[in-house]
Amino acid sequence: MSETRAHVFVSGEVQGVFFRATTRERADETGVDGWVRNLDDGRVEAVFEGPEADVEEMVEFCHEGSPQARVDDVEVEYGDPEGLDGFEVRW
Repeated sequence: MSETRAHVFVSGEVQGVFFRATTRERADETGVDGWVRNLDDGRVEAVFEGPEADVEEMVEFCHEGSPQARVDDVEVEYGDPEGLDGFEVRW
């Protein structure tokens, strides 16, 4: 199974609604590597690396987010993995 990387930008009501924590929990369950952080412009940025199917599952999750979130748009750029290890919430 080939590995891939997704660089994701999520806009909407996605800060202060446990989006990052829920993303980390889902990434841990899925087994993908990467990170997630809030941006100053109100969006959430995330990177997911791993098997294509698992990364795609995380991208799909970003269209919903945490139960309190309201996602308006998800931008995704795919590329080659950079060898991240583990998943973290960045500040």
